[in-house]
Amino acid sequence: MEPKMDIAGLEAFVAQHFPQLGNDFTVEKLTEDGVSMRLNVRDHHLRPGNTVSGPSIFALADVGMYLAILARIGPVALAVTTNCSIDFMRKPAAGTDLLCETRLLKLGRVLAVGDAMIFSDGQTAPVARASLTYSIPPS
Repeated sequence: MEPKMDIAGLEAFVAQHFPQLGNDFTVEKLTEDGVSMRLNVRDHHLRPGNTVSGPSIFALADVGMYLAILARIGPVALAVTTNCSIDFMRKPAAGTDLLCETRLLKLGRVLAVGDAMIFSDGQTAPVARASLTYSIPPS
């Protein structure tokens, strides 16, 4: 499916509807079946041990999948997460941003299903893997 929103449109949408996210996330690129996102890691993302917290990793997967869906269906603010399963596989590298590669597996009329792989910037082994389902409101 051809994207209905480009990177600038996605970032403007987030700035307007989710100002609380500030500059935490950057859309790196639109892919054939998803988006590539960056978590710009700052002190408020860290937990004791100087590693990125689980909630911050979850947020990266969730925002990434949300924007992958919106890129395809357009600015539908009320699309919501209905399920997420996340596996934390290894500790993120200290002092690096996290990258998220999302992939839409199914984009239907009322449900979207996808997965997200999360990596420390510059590393090939994944930090986490998430499977997410979203509900798309009727148009």
